[in-house]
Amino acid sequence: MDQIIGLLEQARTFALSLTVPGWRLYQIAMIAGLAAFAQILAWILVPRLREKMRSLEGWPKWRLRILVILQNRTRLILFVILAWLTVWIIHEFTYPWRSYFVQLAASLATAWLFVGLAARLVRNTFLRRMVTWGLWIYVTFYYLGIMAEVTGFLDSLAIEFGDFRLTLLAILKALVVTGVLFTLARLVSQTTSAQIQKNDEISPSMRVLAVKVMQVVLYGAAFFIGLKAVGFDLTGLAVLSGAIGVGLGFGLQKVVSNLVSGVIILLDKSIKPGDVISLGDTFGWINSLGARYVSVVTRDGKEYLIPNEDLITSQVVNWSHSNDFVRLDIFFGTAYGDDPHKVRDIAIAAAASVRRVVSHRAPVCHIVGFGDSSVDYILRFWITDPTAGLTNVRGDVYLALWDAFQQNGISIPFPQQEVRLLDDAPRPPVSPA
Repeated sequence: MDQIIGLLEQARTFALSLTVPGWRLYQIAMIAGLAAFAQILAWILVPRLREKMRSLEGWPKWRLRILVILQNRTRLILFVILAWLTVWIIHEFTYPWRSYFVQLAASLATAWLFVGLAARLVRNTFLRRMVTWGLWIYVTFYYLGIMAEVTGFLDSLAIEFGDFRLTLLAILKALVVTGVLFTLARLVSQTTSAQIQKNDEISPSMRVLAVKVMQVVLYGAAFFIGLKAVGFDLTGLAVLSGAIGVGLGFGLQKVVSNLVSGVIILLDKSIKPGDVISLGDTFGWINSLGARYVSVVTRDGKEYLIPNEDLITSQVVNWSHSNDFVRLDIFFGTAYGDDPHKVRDIAIAAAASVRRVVSHRAPVCHIVGFGDSSVDYILRFWITDPTAGLTNVRGDVYLALWDAFQQNGISIPFPQQEVRLLDDAPRPPVSPA
């Protein structure tokens, strides 16, 4: 409390000094005038900057994001420029000591500007605000030369339980340090993840696993290092976390099962991003592997979030597990009057003419039965791009068959029924009248 009383006394003395005309009062008036002039310039420039930014549609998003951040701080940027220009003019044409308060205001504004720009690296809104305000207050107290008094006051505000003492200063340090460490962890994670994703020597599933493990290690290390940096004893936290872990293990069995199943999927490489799978009525390709679920996108644009446990315990058809070759079958029939040898050759040539059907595994066609109205065939062919769809390639083959049959006079019959009336059938006897 003594520190606060001392600061209030200094503030009262400074306020009284402003009642006496002199360069101290003139500098305060200069600072107020520069702030007003910067505000007027911002009102004039900001609409023009926004209009100019709307015309930059082809620019990358990160450049536009930087422009938006700078545009939101136009007034502060203008004040910094004007304040330092004023300091230079005073130094050149009068005594340097007459610019003390203007230089102090310019230094504070510059520090606030850089703190605001650097804090944008923190993604979490709460942490970003805590880091921003914490650093703003720190640089303000630092340039005003009252850091020791404020630190002593914050350290005196404490909660004590036996040997445990938690001060307001420690809490603020923990929030700021943890926010900075989380930001560094995110930057390192993004950079390393980009390098891992570009490495073709690592399988897609192992890339996902490596990125997940790295993120857990980095963010966990940032959290515990942040607590340790402010003097927090982690021994009690270890015991408490063990007890909480046991409770969560019983209450979150399904969640834990999905997490473990996700790790197993990544390790055994049974599925990976880009694979085409069928699970029950769901058919699509793997979009991403999450810690709790797998994202499967179907051909109609629907995205299914399938729990990892279902992929471990259920029967899954992976159309591209060991290789990309997929065999498709289609059925058709022709009239009994058509030569089956000719029909088979025409069907094989029609399937081979479709672009997505591979040529080094030639299509085959077989008779599978004699139906009521047609001779039934099965046509088998191979593709190597199941992610491009199966129904569409079947449709292309059916269309090629139709065109080939039309050109060669092959008919596709449809079920028919005949009703015959026989004239020589016995008639019922007619009784005499």
